[in-house]
Amino acid sequence: MNKENWLTRVRAGLQKSSKNLSEGIAGIFQGKQIDVDTLEELEELLIMADLGPQTASKLTIAIEESGSSGATSPLAIKTQLARNITQILTPLALPIQLNPLNIPTIFVFIGVNGTGKTTTIGKLAQQLSQNSAKVGIVAADTFRAAATEQIQQWGERAGCFVFVGKEGSDPSGLVYNAAETAHKKGLDGLLIDTAGRLHTKNNLMEELAKISRVLEKLNPEYPHGIVQVLDATTGQNALSQVASFKKTINVSGLIVTKLDGSARGGVVVALADQFGLPIHAVGLGEDIDDLQPFSARKFAQGLLGLSNEAFS
Repeated sequence: MNKENWLTRVRAGLQKSSKNLSEGIAGIFQGKQIDVDTLEELEELLIMADLGPQTASKLTIAIEESGSSGATSPLAIKTQLARNITQILTPLALPIQLNPLNIPTIFVFIGVNGTGKTTTIGKLAQQLSQNSAKVGIVAADTFRAAATEQIQQWGERAGCFVFVGKEGSDPSGLVYNAAETAHKKGLDGLLIDTAGRLHTKNNLMEELAKISRVLEKLNPEYPHGIVQVLDATTGQNALSQVASFKKTINVSGLIVTKLDGSARGGVVVALADQFGLPIHAVGLGEDIDDLQPFSARKFAQGLLGLSNEAFS
């Protein structure tokens, strides 16, 4: 998908978020000055848009320090916000890539129930396979038969190796054997689907840590990434999920799903600002092409509802 199509898709997905922000900014700044009152209203608006108190404060201060004084336009405010958001996001827009020096490059995918983790892995596997990579998927959610079936369906569609264990078996053992086999077969990538779990369940969180330890025993460089998949519709709850998972396991990057139709797209900026973790991709719908590598500038543009002409 080219950049223009990405912008079209992200703009459509963020329509609710951008509508709320655009209307709010227009209501605050139409014919008004940048002053203490309008800045306070702007900060409240950004918090309500799920950018979070920390990020909202930072962006509001940047508007105050931008040198603008007197009357300003809503478009000027949106453009300045988009520039500042782009600065936050740009260093963290890092797509998932397979390293030819690592055979296989191993990614473990984690998250709470219902984030779209299994579907995300399936889409990613198919995209990587379409780029001529030999990819394996590990169905390490051994306690949910539907997850295994779903992974197998994606594997057939993508032409991927699928590693499946017995129902109820120890996922760590399956992961170890899959990594060993993937190395012997010369697979380029191995994507490990773990069971969805609440971050409050200590025994299940420890299971994740065990999977990581088992991989490290096989090769100290394994895994090459631990990717947390988040549901954008949960808003600020996504922040607490990342904070909780990071206490147990070394989260290395994020994928944010279900941005289409959500009014909480601002949480992506809050996640980036608070944790400084790479944002590998975002999900903007059900189709395979709706999972896209993250573009900082296009995301900021879509979030503020700016055209190419306005944000050149």
